[in-house]
Amino acid sequence: MESTSAILKTAPPLLVEVVSHESIDRNYNQKTSEYAAIGVVEYWIVDPLENKVTVCLLDQGNYKQFVFAENQQIVWQMFPELTLTVQQIVLV
Repeated sequence: MESTSAILKTAPPLLVEVVSHESIDRNYNQKTSEYAAIGVVEYWIVDPLENKVTVCLLDQGNYKQFVFAENQQIVWQMFPELTLTVQQIVLV
């Protein structure tokens, strides 16, 4: 049996989580704290339950959150040339 850890050694520049009924609190509260602590620069919370995408951008150890809904074009740091709307991502 291999003995490896699932803990990241280096923070990925972008993480995307999809909200489910069971993960609402975890995605919006617990994971934002954990990801900020390890230095994830951009964290997306895709919420098909609320038809929105919350983009969290790391700024001095805390996230600034920007909420996009319906036909709004999402603004993101990692791929500024990519144009997507919430509806294209959530596919309601």
